Amino acid sequence: MGRTIFDYVCELPDYNHNYVIKGYLDDKSNALDGFSGYPPIISSVEDYSIQQGDLFICSLGDIHYKKYYSQIIINKGGHFFTLIHPQAKVARNVKIGEGAIIAPFSVIGNDVIIGRFCLIQTFSLIGHDVCIGEWSRIDAHAVCTGGVVVGNSVTIHTGAIINQKVRVEDESCVGAGSFVIRRVKKGTTVYGNPAIELTL
Repeated sequence: MGRTIFDYVCELPDYNHNYVIKGYLDDKSNALDGFSGYPPIISSVEDYSIQQGDLFICSLGDIHYKKYYSQIIINKGGHFFTLIHPQAKVARNVKIGEGAIIAPFSVIGNDVIIGRFCLIQTFSLIGHDVCIGEWSRIDAHAVCTGGVVVGNSVTIHTGAIINQKVRVEDESCVGAGSFVIRRVKKGTTVYGNPAIELTL
């Protein structure tokens, strides 16, 4: 995912003018072995000393790891870049929080609120008046129709559709390809068409 986000940043109009990416933070110093054309791994997150002018992007997809490692940087006084790809369609009066990533070919409708550190993946569709809480992830080709409310730390997987004005509560998960027509309770996982709660 970090390699993908690097490409997104390189495609921003200000790249190489107002900022560059100097490197990755990763515990695995060999994570880029076998790949070429990327900045180096310069430190682990834990060991990195923040420098003047630093901005960070967290490219981790897993919400729990993303929160954990981002919080280390936040506790050190670091700030995060909000990445809105130029090929994303962002409508009027949209509010997007710090550290969010809006991927290319996603569509964000009018008067949407997207919280801090959200990931809105390629070809996803966020309808008008949708509210998405912090640390949530909307995967590729997922659809949140008008008036949907998504809580904090929610994962909506690839191709899922959330019907109009449905509430998806905190820390819940919607399976790939699901059609959600009713409230998703906090901390639950739903799947299917229509989506039902997964019970183990």
